[in-house]
Amino acid sequence: MSAHKIIIAIDGFSSCGKSTLARELAARLGYSYIDSGAMYRAITLYFLRNQVDYSDHSAVLAALANINLTFVFNEQSQGSDIHLNDENVEPYIRDMIVSEKVSEVSAIREVRSFAVAQQKRMGRKKGIVMDGRDIGTAVFPHAELKIFMTAEPEVRVMRRFKEMYAANPHTTIEDVRHNLELRDYIDSTREESPLHQAEDAILLDNSNLSKEKQLEMVMDWVKSLTPKGEPAI
Repeated sequence: MSAHKIIIAIDGFSSCGKSTLARELAARLGYSYIDSGAMYRAITLYFLRNQVDYSDHSAVLAALANINLTFVFNEQSQGSDIHLNDENVEPYIRDMIVSEKVSEVSAIREVRSFAVAQQKRMGRKKGIVMDGRDIGTAVFPHAELKIFMTAEPEVRVMRRFKEMYAANPHTTIEDVRHNLELRDYIDSTREESPLHQAEDAILLDNSNLSKEKQLEMVMDWVKSLTPKGEPAI
């Protein structure tokens, strides 16, 4: 690795494989991987567990004051798990009930400010790969490499269905399709940091790409970066 480390911001729609790419890319580069989506899911889980009325400004602020989020390395999975107030909540944040509410919760101004402030602190030393909805536009607008991921809607539906069905056999394709359509709408039209492609982001449509081919493409993009005349890797 070169001494010159960069920030890689990966944004895009749900079920485009952002987390998978970000995790594999970070491992290949020896960078830290930050799953911003897991942060919003953990906050949503806290709100649901504690029956927080997130239409109530005061209630939201009071809840956020009691939330501590950290990423802890998991030796078994060789990845980082999100911990909510010292509890590993990785097994719970992908449940459908959280998926149904996370876009609403993450659209709240106070929630986004809370999460973005933490994300910016995580990126101060660079050498990170972070994925989400507004990483290249709001969190790290000056990231050296920005990627915006997309895929055909039905491809995304089937990807998410397989993932959800493995955890809950009662999940239906219709439930998943409705959830993705709703999340796309909320993410793209919310007032706070709506989902859109940054002007300097590279569009990556992986509808027909294997994970291996995708990773090699992005590694080539990283290798092509030569800030200050020095290769990124």
